Amino acid sequence: MIRTSSLRYRVAFYYALFGAGLSIFLSTGVYLTMQAIGHRLMDHVLVGELFEHASEPVFTSPNTASIRGYILSAAQTSADLPAEIRNLPPGTHNVKIGQIDYHTLVSDVGDARYFMLFNTESQHLQEKEFFNYVVFFALFMIVSSSIGGVLLASRVTRSVTRLAEQVGQAKPGDTELTLIELTGNDEVGDLARAFDRYLSRLRKFVERENYFTADVSHELRTPLAIMLGTVEVLEQDETLSAKQKERLRRIRRAAQDMIDLTSALLLMAREHQFAADEQPSRVAEVALACVEKHRHLIGDRPIRMDVELKADPSLIVERPLLEIVIGNLIRNALFNTKSGVVLLRLEATRLIVKDTGVGMRPEELARALERYYKGATSAGAGVGLSLVKRICDRYGWSISLESQEGQGTTAEIDFSERRRAGRVADADSDQ
Repeated sequence: MIRTSSLRYRVAFYYALFGAGLSIFLSTGVYLTMQAIGHRLMDHVLVGELFEHASEPVFTSPNTASIRGYILSAAQTSADLPAEIRNLPPGTHNVKIGQIDYHTLVSDVGDARYFMLFNTESQHLQEKEFFNYVVFFALFMIVSSSIGGVLLASRVTRSVTRLAEQVGQAKPGDTELTLIELTGNDEVGDLARAFDRYLSRLRKFVERENYFTADVSHELRTPLAIMLGTVEVLEQDETLSAKQKERLRRIRRAAQDMIDLTSALLLMAREHQFAADEQPSRVAEVALACVEKHRHLIGDRPIRMDVELKADPSLIVERPLLEIVIGNLIRNALFNTKSGVVLLRLEATRLIVKDTGVGMRPEELARALERYYKGATSAGAGVGLSLVKRICDRYGWSISLESQEGQGTTAEIDFSERRRAGRVADADSDQ
């Protein structure tokens, strides 16, 4: 399929357009010039015939196949003078007599008016034949310029195409990619050198990011794991009071949340290969685990946590990321509900978390998914919902929020296969 936005197509198109316009302009000019010359020759012939026969004592009509002559005077009037030309004023005219077109010269010489007629039938035939030649020439020039435009465009864009192919085939791990070798000392070479400088900076950036990711993975996970292990040991101490055990449980949950969040963020930092390296996760199992994990947030408030599992879909998604999505929605619902019901409903293609909490104003709802945005009643850092949005974008899901102040909020995630397939197709076309 030809891409009309490609450089090759545009070069070929404008070259062909220029050739077509130039050929039409030249052909039209040649044809009009030929017509003007033909009329001048006819006028010249008619003037010559007029003065030749006007000098005769008695006017006689020219005896040729193309020229006819008539006179109108007091002394002599042609008996067969056509009515179509009898009242014509002096000058040149194009007149049709019967079925024949004539180029007519009317001139007064002395007290007589002469009418000289040139049969233009043969002239029209020649003009028609010449017009066909002109049209053929114009078409030939248009086709030739189109072919020439394609060949020229291929030659002009060859180096650009090679550069684009090399860049398109490059992978993040290609450290030896050198684009300058593909080009010469021209504008494309300048572009290749600019790309090389950019790639050099990008490689250094990727290297720094890899070191940072490895350091974060080690330096954060290790103390968190130690902290979690220490808490588990302390929880086995029978001498602890109930309040102390509750505090230890809070420390354990916070450490586990930090480990899960770190794992999720590290997963988000990796390039997504669209299910190439991911295992299926059962959404119902993850949803129930998230509900139990966050049930302690209810405390002594009059809140009922309802779960409706109408289906048990399986998604190709990293389980920690799915836990982040569902957990954030449940946590937000519980934080913003003082009393009432928090409902989690799982369907075949949708996950819905609905609460009867404080809700959001329209201006808060419009910015709820923005990074670091906190509403008037929010106690968080404004990262949770924006992280949920990033994860949904990663997998081609859609997230929507509906809320009214004082009446609660409904969060819906659509993870249907149709949306996921479209996301994958878009990514393939981009590559």
